[in-house]
Amino acid sequence: MELRHLRYFVTVAGLGSVSRAAEKLFIAQPALSQQIRQLEDEIGATLFERLPRGVRLTPAGESFLEDAHAILARTQQAAVRARDRQSGQAPALRLGLVPTTTHSVLPGVLRGLQAAGVTAPLEVREMITSRQFQALRNDEIDLALARPGQDLAGLERLAAIDDPYCLAVPAGHALAAGTGPLALKAAAREPFVGFSRHREADYFDRTSALCNEAGFSPDLRHEAGQFVSVLALVGHGLGVAIVPASAATLPFSHVVIRRLRASATRSQLVLVRPRHAPASPAVDALAGLVQQELERLAARLREPAPPRRRRSSG
Repeated sequence: MELRHLRYFVTVAGLGSVSRAAEKLFIAQPALSQQIRQLEDEIGATLFERLPRGVRLTPAGESFLEDAHAILARTQQAAVRARDRQSGQAPALRLGLVPTTTHSVLPGVLRGLQAAGVTAPLEVREMITSRQFQALRNDEIDLALARPGQDLAGLERLAAIDDPYCLAVPAGHALAAGTGPLALKAAAREPFVGFSRHREADYFDRTSALCNEAGFSPDLRHEAGQFVSVLALVGHGLGVAIVPASAATLPFSHVVIRRLRASATRSQLVLVRPRHAPASPAVDALAGLVQQELERLAARLREPAPPRRRRSSG
């Protein structure tokens, strides 16, 4: 088995199509199909289910995909570290972030690194939570700032703050009026904007649980890939959305964010690293700065209500 076989497999799995993968890899489709069959023969397991249009991973393929990502990531990191060691450059600090924290947490972290005179380069990777945890286990990142809704096996929680659920509504909507906590049931008949389960299963499941707890199933009319896109669709008047309170830090002028009444389904931001990560003063310093910014964000979120977004005059 060679690394190219793993790259071929990962590309086919990511695109769900041998023909599209062949185009991306600049190789002939029959040759790629043959390489995948050879890989399956060598492993002794069927990795893909062949469909009339495209392919789908089998359970064995899903398991192999996780390991293939880990092997390729470690290979890449080995090359980077070797070059850094030769040049005398300090290893990069690798931080994973969920999208909303690029506005609420990252700016303060960058200022802190500069003030502390940290010379190691910083690599920031914006990823959904499930991808961050995979990246931690594959040694692709050193720290993850995520929204866990799953098991933290093999990972260590360094800090956590509550980031309560809120309802984002278009400015001028009837539900935009008022300042106190809102009952989610009031939005039962509204069209919703959110993530598809395929895109972010954890967040989809938790927000669905919130609606079920309120006695209804959400009418998910519009789907987006990030909170920025979710709020943009809400601002265009297409529907309402369940978002964390920290989404109020995002720059949208046509959206009002209402705090929801307390629920058994919690929303948190957590700072996580591998449980048995090697000692690194630089990573520890970065973790301390992230924790400091989380505490500042927590103080802002303890205010009676998130900041209200008003329509701009333009």
